[in-house]
Amino acid sequence: MRNSLILIIATLSLSISANAQQKWTLPECVDYAMTNNITVRQTDLQTRLSELNYKQSKMGEYPTLGFSGGPGYNSGRNQDPTSFSLITQSYVSANMQLQSSAQIFNWFSKKNLIAANQWEVEASKAGTDKLKNDIALTVANIYLQILLAKEQQKIAAVQLQQSQAQLSNTRKLVDAGALPELNASELEAQVARDSSNVISAKGTVDQTVLSLKAYMSMDAATPFEIDEPPVEKIPVEKIIDLLPESVYNLALANQPLQRYDEFKLRAAQKSTAAAKAGMYPTISMYGNLASGYNSRAQDITGSTPIIAPIGSVAVGGTTYNVFPLQPYNSYTYTKTIFFHQLDQNFRQSVGLSLSVPIFNGSILRTAYDRNRINMQNLELQKELDNQKLKNDIYQAYNAALVALEKFNAGKKTLESAGKSYSFAQKRYDVGMLSTIDLITNENNLFSAKLQNALNQFDYVFKMKVLEFYKGQGLKL
Repeated sequence: MRNSLILIIATLSLSISANAQQKWTLPECVDYAMTNNITVRQTDLQTRLSELNYKQSKMGEYPTLGFSGGPGYNSGRNQDPTSFSLITQSYVSANMQLQSSAQIFNWFSKKNLIAANQWEVEASKAGTDKLKNDIALTVANIYLQILLAKEQQKIAAVQLQQSQAQLSNTRKLVDAGALPELNASELEAQVARDSSNVISAKGTVDQTVLSLKAYMSMDAATPFEIDEPPVEKIPVEKIIDLLPESVYNLALANQPLQRYDEFKLRAAQKSTAAAKAGMYPTISMYGNLASGYNSRAQDITGSTPIIAPIGSVAVGGTTYNVFPLQPYNSYTYTKTIFFHQLDQNFRQSVGLSLSVPIFNGSILRTAYDRNRINMQNLELQKELDNQKLKNDIYQAYNAALVALEKFNAGKKTLESAGKSYSFAQKRYDVGMLSTIDLITNENNLFSAKLQNALNQFDYVFKMKVLEFYKGQGLKL
């Protein structure tokens, strides 16, 4: 019984712990979005393709090596593949050769091509980082929107509770004959409006949560709850430490778009150098090992000297046999075996070759000019992106200043609205203020609270954007 009780308690503890871990922090949301976002996965594939191009260009530095060969049947007048003489016999043949070649000097064309592909890999990685940065900012923005919506929902709920409490007190006074029915009716209308505000705020929270799920590529039906750090405890740097010029200088070094532009420009410079080298002569070395087989090839296996007359001569009525000065041999043959032929017919060659492009329809010159134009275009794009970055940082800094001023002004407005409502409530309690005036003061306080929350979150987000440009990441 005791063991069963311990097991039940442990199970409940695990269940509670699992439920407690359901709240998502901002870094968890960002990491999940980066892992599951389809566009990020596509850019990762592009990076892998760039890496393959880089590896392939590096392998191009090594000599090529290839083998070719195969059997064949020949008939009619053709060339013997082993003796290279013309024959009219039918035979089965086989040819095999091993070939290799290597460029000795090509004006560093391959070296520059390898460097260009390496910079393309770095540019592809920087492009992925740029996409991840955009995702992180968007997720942070939606995350703060959820926090704002939840804060507004809390404010609306408190407003509803206050209106319900006022209605309850007023209803008692109306029932006692101390106040007219009109006061209760006006407060009932206010309670209805506040109830509608609560429902609307809850709908905004749910809708914003769905937007975040969609951006994270998460199933809309998945239970989801974010961690809710108090907005006043979110760390924010001082505005004086985020001056736009210093932030811009840091952003030039750490922003992925600027690194992407730099890497693409370097890749274009190396590609231009490789294209230029292609217009110059190339020196290469080649080597070849080959052999062949003929089914009719024969080897001499023996010989027999033969002494026999080769004719006769009649002299004075007498016939004499004519013999050769030297005896000739009679030879015996046998077919040459396959591997013996490969050894007999083995041949080698090695040499140098020079390739000089003289006229090819201006293909190489056009490729070089095209690379130069592309390089110039990337230089302009880099300058344009740097200008845009600087403008964005200055605009973000000004927006943060405005947001800070609005937040400070909103706090004063909220303080004034709170005092006004407190005085109005006291006057209403002693019958010196109408219900309409009380409701007006209450609505003014509600609007001030909502505006103050909006100003505070707007200020925090704009400061986070500046911190992000500075290279500090996202911290909540």
